[in-house]
Amino acid sequence: MSKAEMDVETYLSRIGFAGPAEPSLQLLRSVHTCHLLSVPFENLTVHSGGRVRLELPLLYDKIVKQRRGGFCYENNSLFSWLLSKLGFQVTLLSGQVRGVITGRYGPPFDHLILMVSLDGQRWLCDVGFGAPGFSVPLSLETSGPQEQDHRVYRIRNDMGMHFLEWQGDENRGADVDWIEIYKFTLEPRCLENFVEMCQYHQSSPCSIFFCKSLCTVLKPGGRLTYMGHRLTSTTFPTKGTGGVLETTTRDLKDEEIPDVLAENFGVVLNSTLIPKDETITLPPVMY
Repeated sequence: MSKAEMDVETYLSRIGFAGPAEPSLQLLRSVHTCHLLSVPFENLTVHSGGRVRLELPLLYDKIVKQRRGGFCYENNSLFSWLLSKLGFQVTLLSGQVRGVITGRYGPPFDHLILMVSLDGQRWLCDVGFGAPGFSVPLSLETSGPQEQDHRVYRIRNDMGMHFLEWQGDENRGADVDWIEIYKFTLEPRCLENFVEMCQYHQSSPCSIFFCKSLCTVLKPGGRLTYMGHRLTSTTFPTKGTGGVLETTTRDLKDEEIPDVLAENFGVVLNSTLIPKDETITLPPVMY
């Protein structure tokens, strides 16, 4: 497939967006949320005998034509193409994720995120992260709290390094520390800068993507996640109630997983998936 065969209207249909497509903050918010509700965050290519490559036509074929998902390098790079075609000014940024399990930050280019400049304002976009990712773009013009549903986020700037942090409704309070998600700079990058780390995440025992087969998608009021041999449904607490996340987990047999992926995520693999849920090795270097 060539770039000439990549069609904006087909992409918009894939994510369930219908409406005016003139560049505006409303459009940016809408396509961002539609993407998260339609395109899974997943690494199943890695665990079904394939390798992820970052050429845009290949990503378009996978995500739009085959109705698959991808991890950050795939989802966000293809989303940046869509935004550019819609008339937005988009900059690729390098982020470093703080591992929930390891507590350590990944190396530079660990995460690909997007900055959109619109009417003199800058917005952080990210359709390539699982939980606790944000559903609509966050303003880069403030360090104050930004509320979304049951969560509140902030982007803290410390000598040029920006830290995305969050508090959930279930753990919010004056005495509760903000939880770091990832850190990043505003230095412009290009897709080629991420190729080496894309390979790292497909082969390193320090990466969750190598150690665990996963697929997750945002749902209205919650999230659905497959990992290894488990399917977990999460229901978010109602905003302002101080409630807790409600989760239900179902154990899966190997033979059940293909149907679960197809029925719950719309994902149909061309090769046999080898489920995986191994312990992540601590990275040898602190970043």
